[in-house]
Amino acid sequence: MAECRSALRRLSDNLAAAEGDVRGTAALDRSLSCHIKDLDITFTGRLADGRILVRDTVEGPPREKAEIRLAMTGDDLVALVDGDLNFAKAWGSGRVRLEAGFRDLLKLRSLL
Repeated sequence: MAECRSALRRLSDNLAAAEGDVRGTAALDRSLSCHIKDLDITFTGRLADGRILVRDTVEGPPREKAEIRLAMTGDDLVALVDGDLNFAKAWGSGRVRLEAGFRDLLKLRSLL
């Protein structure tokens, strides 16, 4: 769990350091959940001001439907943040699940 929290913190730092279109997309203000399937925990918070703000960790799947929802294993989260796993390929193969409104998906594609 600590490794996943650290990966989310590094992802947040990467988003905050982004420039141009990526920075503009990361500046969305949306509720966010990241379900770690193999640990059966969910990190909940917000994507705001270009950062991921983790507010809580709950057991099981998310209790409330966030505007942006991610689901993956802990190893895949770490591999994504470390650059060892390509998001588009992982998403296309079903290893990573991303759910959001259509407009948000269009904006998020520049982050991917």
